[in-house]
Amino acid sequence: MTIQPYKHQAQYYETDQMGIVHHSNYIRWMEEARIDFMKQAGLSYRKMEALEIIIPVLEVQCVYHSMVRFDDTVEIHTRLTAYNGVKLALSYEMRNPASGAVCTSGSSKHCFLTPEHRPLSLKRSFPDLHEKFAELLKI
Repeated sequence: MTIQPYKHQAQYYETDQMGIVHHSNYIRWMEEARIDFMKQAGLSYRKMEALEIIIPVLEVQCVYHSMVRFDDTVEIHTRLTAYNGVKLALSYEMRNPASGAVCTSGSSKHCFLTPEHRPLSLKRSFPDLHEKFAELLKI
């Protein structure tokens, strides 16, 4: 399975007075990329929510290497780095598509919960979804 990078064009409202993307927006872009990554893998958030699976963020990290400005396009390369059936972790690299230079890198950690906010094991409750996540670790 090949996962394509998510592309985002920096919008004017995402910038500060200097025309540089405000640091908070990179976290939003990571979320957009994560949702796109999961959709490409056949694990869409809509499908997960229809199955009453909640996927909250436990931790997020972002490292800024170089500035992104209004109207710049970034390619966000998302990769599943850890998965155990109850928790998952992803990494993100936001790259300039022309040069390939990494502008920003980051990571996020998540877990699976029931609607009652109890931990949920996909391995036990949704083995088909568990297998899809396990396959993503091999990419």
